[in-house]
Amino acid sequence: MRKPETVEKLYLDFDGFFASVMQQAIPRLRGRPVGVIPFPVEGRAADSTVVIACSKEAKAAGCKNVMPVPEARALCPDIILIPQRVDLFRRAHNALLNEIRCEIPIEAVKSIDEMACKLDRTTIPDPDSLAARIKDRIRRNIGPYITCSIGFAANRLLAKIACKMNKPNGVTIWRPEAMPGPLLPLSLSTIPGVGSRMGERLNRAEIWSMQDLWDAEPKRLRALWKNVNGERMWYALHGYDLHAMPTSRGMFGHARVLPPEWRDAEHAQACSRLLLTKAARRMRRDGYFANKLWLWLNIPSGGMSLGYDLPCIQDDQACLAALTSLWETAKKRIPHRARMVSVGVTLSDLCPAGERQLDLLLNDDSNRKKCETLTNTIDSLNRKFGKRVVTVGPWTTPPGGYAGGKIAYNRIPSAEDFW
Repeated sequence: MRKPETVEKLYLDFDGFFASVMQQAIPRLRGRPVGVIPFPVEGRAADSTVVIACSKEAKAAGCKNVMPVPEARALCPDIILIPQRVDLFRRAHNALLNEIRCEIPIEAVKSIDEMACKLDRTTIPDPDSLAARIKDRIRRNIGPYITCSIGFAANRLLAKIACKMNKPNGVTIWRPEAMPGPLLPLSLSTIPGVGSRMGERLNRAEIWSMQDLWDAEPKRLRALWKNVNGERMWYALHGYDLHAMPTSRGMFGHARVLPPEWRDAEHAQACSRLLLTKAARRMRRDGYFANKLWLWLNIPSGGMSLGYDLPCIQDDQACLAALTSLWETAKKRIPHRARMVSVGVTLSDLCPAGERQLDLLLNDDSNRKKCETLTNTIDSLNRKFGKRVVTVGPWTTPPGGYAGGKIAYNRIPSAEDFW
């Protein structure tokens, strides 16, 4: 295991990405407190939703991301609520990546607003100049309202923590010879992946501070984490260069917070059809089949999840038929006139296309082959025309759109997700 003797990693995090992109795109929002909400609502109807992202002006007034609108309004009466534009965020993300790549190759895109880069012999000697060039290029070619914070360190974890130290629009360099000095005053929650539950577990083990964590034995942290990640985290904090562990795809899914007027069973079912169609399309693009379908409902009285076994399928007809069966069961269990806050679908128990084992009685019949051929033909037509021209059954998009185009932490939507 190698321990670098100089800074080798850059971690970049855009400041208030969603809100700053909206400010750059819409001049009237510039310099004003902005809160991005999931879908368009007017007046007091917005009180039923949350601010999913806020600008630095709103944060200065005490607002936070994922804050109920009434709380945000109480802290910042002048906040401007603006519906999200996921397609705009995706285009801004791609444009920003292109600008950064002009200065340094991107090693890993971690989310829509975070990425990591590896320095080389030309950039290691002067990280300050590299950061200044990146910021200047973004300012000149994208716009001054989208800023970023940058951290430099020996490895990616330390660079990511450093990146958060001088937000917004800051640059932090943690050189190996200075460590662990800058790290020790920080709280344990500063470490990515250490949430409240893990913090409580560490406290029960008499680990209260970053110094306690630094002094702990790596095998002890492995036991506390109950997996190798605890030990890997210890070595990363001590400046060792660790390579990311390989991962495998476990599921394809989408979820959607429902607008107030769509919180009945019929509208929730219609939305789930769209979500499942888009999840199945993504699954086919990546070459997988599914053996399980899950339907998730968030109801004020409690959540509900229902599963359905699939015969290793990927075509729309089979997926939607299974979803219909799940809804027949769900409607019998949903309390009378219950309002559904959100709905989600998940295709799981995946099988790579090259490893699919057909069931003689269920999977390899002529009807299934016809359905798969039809679905592939629909996909081909939609790709050819670059939009949604053919669908299986009705296609009613909920207010605000973007069903299936949600930006998850580890996934940036493709253009096809908006068809």
